[in-house]
Amino acid sequence: MLVLTRKLGESIVIGNHVRVTVLDMQGKQIRLGIDAPSEVSVHRGEVYERIEEENRRAAETAHTDLSKLTQVVKSKGPQG
Repeated sequence: MLVLTRKLGESIVIGNHVRVTVLDMQGKQIRLGIDAPSEVSVHRGEVYERIEEENRRAAETAHTDLSKLTQVVKSKGPQG
């Protein structure tokens, strides 16, 4: 992990198109401004983790549903 120290108004650049700027500091909290292209997703860490968990659950459900569908199709046998 890269650790950087920034002052109010200073920024860091990630890749060629993402800039993170320190906008405000109050006590133990800071406000960050993130300037990124619209095709780059930007989420708070806890939101990103929930999205990942939901995606994992959806993938498991889809696999289970396909397995059940395969069993139904096999049990009916060839039509004709």
